[in-house]
Amino acid sequence: MRPGTVWAVRGAAGALTAAALGHTLWNGITEPGTALAFGLLITVGELARGDTVDDRTGHLPAGARRPAPLGSAGALAYALLGQNAGAPTHHGVLQTVAVVVAAALAGTVPHIARGHGPALDHLARRVLTVAFAAACFQPFHRSAGPADPVGQGPLLVPFLVLLLGLTALCDAVLAAALARARTGWPYGPLLRDELRALAGIGSAIGATGVVTALGVAVAGLWALPVFSVPLLLTQLSFRRISAARTTYRQTIASLARATEIAGCTRPGHARRVASLSCAVGRELGLSERELTVLEYAALMHDIGRLSLADPAPAGSAPLPAAQARRIAGLGGEVARQTGLPAEVAVVVERQADPYREQPVAARIVRVADAYDDLAGAARNPGGSLEALERLRLGTGREYQPEVVECLARVLRGTRPPGKQTPT
Repeated sequence: MRPGTVWAVRGAAGALTAAALGHTLWNGITEPGTALAFGLLITVGELARGDTVDDRTGHLPAGARRPAPLGSAGALAYALLGQNAGAPTHHGVLQTVAVVVAAALAGTVPHIARGHGPALDHLARRVLTVAFAAACFQPFHRSAGPADPVGQGPLLVPFLVLLLGLTALCDAVLAAALARARTGWPYGPLLRDELRALAGIGSAIGATGVVTALGVAVAGLWALPVFSVPLLLTQLSFRRISAARTTYRQTIASLARATEIAGCTRPGHARRVASLSCAVGRELGLSERELTVLEYAALMHDIGRLSLADPAPAGSAPLPAAQARRIAGLGGEVARQTGLPAEVAVVVERQADPYREQPVAARIVRVADAYDDLAGAARNPGGSLEALERLRLGTGREYQPEVVECLARVLRGTRPPGKQTPT
């Protein structure tokens, strides 16, 4: 973890928030009715946000990358608001930040009461991105005269779209930097995942924010519920989808424990292999979707053992190649019948192939599986160091050298598997 980046972002957001609140309290709120309406919209968005956290990473899952889309859209709309029913607005950048922060904090009170603390990094990003959008739009809009074709004419919409793209890019850069600081994962894949998320809920947030600001400029504050209800319904749908994904993953994890209950693998083996595989996958730059496939395959990689008439007990000698291929093939068939994605079944059934013929996910699972078997086996008194050396000796055919070295880097930066999920 690199706390310097986290504290730099939080410090910048905190200093900006203190200046905004102080300025607003000293000078009073300009156009309080408009500020109250947008504040209520942001508060409702925060109240409706989910609290689902990814068990693998300890952070928001990919599908919930924007935990409060309605609140984000409302904050963006207030930052881009130039008129209210045809009358110019006069709230500035600092008041915009003050209203957004106050409304967001008010919306987090019920979450804190349920034991979910405020998402400080999310709030810091919200402050900085809203301040960026307001700083680009508010001074420009006030300086534009009635005859200005960009400030008041048809070119206003392209200007807002351009500003929206810059704001989204700013938020993605901040999100990736904070994730990099928390986890130590490569910055490039994190930024790529953030940019991919912009094509989904991120685009809906931006479009709603721009359309809401333009709607209020023409129709007044009555436009707020008209344009916010669709995104609110979408946000509630995302909560249900996120809950379904969590249940789905828990079901797969429970199914994977069948090999432990049957005595085919050591207790916690599937969980440890999945944890190590995801850490190695992150280090190698896999995307969120690829990590999901990797995790499911790691959990299910030994499920084929249950199909054998006489499965080998945990801690026994390595299986013959023919039996290993049979187990892999049976495991892939079980994965298909379970309804898992086809990519997961392919990774499972390719476990016994030479690594040069395997997909990347299968190479990772194979190395993590072998390491956990070697490090925990009673016949290997040398523990993790000797297990890594034995993996390195097998890089000629059994294991990909890059994956083994990546595993070594992961192990140097984390506690032993089973004590802490690699992050």
